Amino acid sequence: MLLSNAPCSWGIFYPDSPRVSALQYLDEVAAAGYQGTELGPYGFLPTDPAALQDALADRALALVGAVHVHTFSDPLSGPQLLADAEKIGKLLHALGARSLTLMDEGNVYPSHSVGRLSDVQWRTMTCMLRDTQALLLERFNIALAFHPHVATAVEFEEQIDRLLQDTEIELCFDTGHHAFWNQDPLAYMGKVRDRIGSMHLKNVDASVRRRMLAGDLTVREAFEAGAMCPLPDGVVDIAAVVRTLKERRFAGPVVVEQDYFEVMSEGPAELATRNAEFLKPLI
Repeated sequence: MLLSNAPCSWGIFYPDSPRVSALQYLDEVAAAGYQGTELGPYGFLPTDPAALQDALADRALALVGAVHVHTFSDPLSGPQLLADAEKIGKLLHALGARSLTLMDEGNVYPSHSVGRLSDVQWRTMTCMLRDTQALLLERFNIALAFHPHVATAVEFEEQIDRLLQDTEIELCFDTGHHAFWNQDPLAYMGKVRDRIGSMHLKNVDASVRRRMLAGDLTVREAFEAGAMCPLPDGVVDIAAVVRTLKERRFAGPVVVEQDYFEVMSEGPAELATRNAEFLKPLI
């Protein structure tokens, strides 16, 4: 199991004006004890394949895949998604990575909205996913996965069930986003085990979740209060998750994604190190 991390753990969600440089990020990921990294937002790490390969090789790191955020609620955005998938897929293919994950853009939805897409919008989204899957497989032999995420069109189990029924794509399963709404990650992993193509390891702070579920915090306020806590500190039994992956001989990417907010007492590099030290004995 290749232990990996991602630029989002350093608070890097967009390529412009990142908190740290690409090379500093790679230095800190390697120093924290990881062997792999996700690409992060396209344009943060070098997009020239040779330059990226050299930067990774210098630090004994592998590129394990990428996560791309797309506004699925926009019915006219299909061509842009295909263009982005081709651009990212070409770079992943050149580096030997075989997984591209998509997730919905949540910032466009009104707060507290439920059932965020109409049936027509849902069908449009699944059509986009099928078209993107076909492109990636035909051009690059890359598998497409979808990442359920809090405050998007796919966050609850019934929505994930529907997505898996309506498409043939893989699931990028995130333990923290699943547990955020008091859903059971281990039970759901057992239910959809044959569809999980990649894993994001994340945990949830019990007290922040309790306040959010009681209505004392909005979703945004819960995140800013540190809802997604370090792996050793939350309600998800990460050790049991890792045991399940080992029992399955899971061969897909396993990525630590530690949401970082200023409220945290540790910096991104320190959090990455603590998460790695927690995981290494389990792996």
